[in-house]
Amino acid sequence: MARMSAFQRLVTKYQRDVDFLIIYIEEAHPSDGWVTTDSPYVIPQHRSLEDRVSAARVLQQGAPGCALVLDTMANSSSSAYGAYFERLYVIQSGTIMYQGGRGPDGYQVSELRTWLERYDEQLHGTRPPRRF
Repeated sequence: MARMSAFQRLVTKYQRDVDFLIIYIEEAHPSDGWVTTDSPYVIPQHRSLEDRVSAARVLQQGAPGCALVLDTMANSSSSAYGAYFERLYVIQSGTIMYQGGRGPDGYQVSELRTWLERYDEQLHGTRPPRRF
């Protein structure tokens, strides 16, 4: 849940200039499959689109204000973007501007934050305060 809260802070801060979209792909750790002890959710493997819709509604509660769409049951978005388990992208005018590493280890909200800070500086000509 800490990842989502860090992501949610980015959504809140940059939503005036950036459209955020979550594409919900197949469940990485379904409760009836490869289970982890740190998962805040109990979501079984999706066997139908209705299952995926139900699971996505749970996820949406943790990301209010962020658009959420579902991958196909054939997982075409996950395959096209190499997103399994999770991945962050910035796409601008059809061009990938930022591609984060594959999650969970490569999922770095701090890298996305840095990219967004630079983008914000280009748009508004302001420099964010340095963190010490």
